[in-house]
Amino acid sequence: MQFHPQPAPGVARPWAFPAPERSSLPNGLTVLRCDRPGQQVVAVEIFLAAPLDAEPEGLDGVATIMSRALSEGTDKQSAEEFAAELERCGATLDAHADHPGVRVSLEVPASRLAKALGLVAEALRAPAFADSEIERLVRNRLDEIPHEHANPARRAAKQLSKELFPATARMSRPRLGTEETIERIDAAAVRAFYDAHIRPSTATAVVVGDLTGIDLDALLAETLGDWSGDASEPRPVPPITADDTGRVIIVDRPGAVQTQLLIGRIGADRHDSVWPAQVLGTYCLGGTLTSRLDRVLREEKGYTYGVRAFAQVLRSGAADSASGATGAAMLAISGSVDTESTGPALDDLWKVLRTLAAEGLTDAERETAVQNLVGVAPLKFETAASVASTLADQVEQHLPDDYQATLYARLAETGTVEATAAVVSAFPVDRLVTVLVGDASRIEEPVRALGIGEVSVVTG
Repeated sequence: MQFHPQPAPGVARPWAFPAPERSSLPNGLTVLRCDRPGQQVVAVEIFLAAPLDAEPEGLDGVATIMSRALSEGTDKQSAEEFAAELERCGATLDAHADHPGVRVSLEVPASRLAKALGLVAEALRAPAFADSEIERLVRNRLDEIPHEHANPARRAAKQLSKELFPATARMSRPRLGTEETIERIDAAAVRAFYDAHIRPSTATAVVVGDLTGIDLDALLAETLGDWSGDASEPRPVPPITADDTGRVIIVDRPGAVQTQLLIGRIGADRHDSVWPAQVLGTYCLGGTLTSRLDRVLREEKGYTYGVRAFAQVLRSGAADSASGATGAAMLAISGSVDTESTGPALDDLWKVLRTLAAEGLTDAERETAVQNLVGVAPLKFETAASVASTLADQVEQHLPDDYQATLYARLAETGTVEATAAVVSAFPVDRLVTVLVGDASRIEEPVRALGIGEVSVVTG
């Protein structure tokens, strides 16, 4: 039997993360543009320096309601008319609030960028914040909360934040607000937050896509350039403090057939020189199906469908150096196991961490991690949206424009010993806060017997 010959691989082409061009508009808006020929869907990310820490006391969630209300009508169009205009452009518009600030995301065909960018500018310049729309958004948010509370992963994340950070810190409380705080939000509160924090002088717009034939300077001047506001400096934020004393908190869910695990602490963010090694070591520990945690807990023991280790930046501290504030990332391990395996799974997880500290990573693990993290980059950033999102991340974390490109070079240069030291430092066995969402009557005693920290039980 004769088959066709196997296709030969093509010649590898050099690749680097796109370098943006930086400029500013007369109104103070910073602009990063990146021409990507062939990418006919243009992505626009706008970062607004309105951090959650700026929310008034007792109004947690007002930034989220405000961000959602930006597309619910303007001084010229009702919510329905605004949505119809977006649809005619073939555009999608989204916005959300997080600890660093508010992000507005637009994707639109390049041929209709002018119209869509005009709509975004209109929403930023003169949002309606109609009473009826704010009331609807508040009701919608209140409806979401019970579903989040019923989700074990979301419940674990909420409890971990509460445990790590002092009660006075905004990071200790749900990012989207609680029932008590959301119920207090009205149109006046949303308008007040907008007036206090949304202005072009502290905002950055990232535009990525095929800009051939588009006079972007003129387009920006006619749209976002027409947005005015008082000049001001970004709001200073307090330093991040956290208590990572080793302990276990069981969120009781009677009858639960699985236990949700979330084990975490606070560590270095992207400004720290250890970040590349920390990324590499954390990937070796639990970044993919071939990582140590999955190899033991999933493949060998069958406790779980998967366990992941990750680092998520909470807030950069670079802009706060004058006040002594620092940034931080959440270093965590997450997954779920069946109820009966909770004790054994935790015991084996700790054994993996102790073995890592005693024996270190292997060169093969390090090589696989580098290939996966660096080698996949050209695919990861194939779309304009992925490039724009990463550039906007760099903006909100006060990183240089070439940070992502530099990071890949540093990952490739990081050795096995350096990656081992970073991941062992990131996940010390005696400084981890463990949250378990499950049936306390069945898992409390096996967990206590492990001796991995004081155990307490809270109601689900």
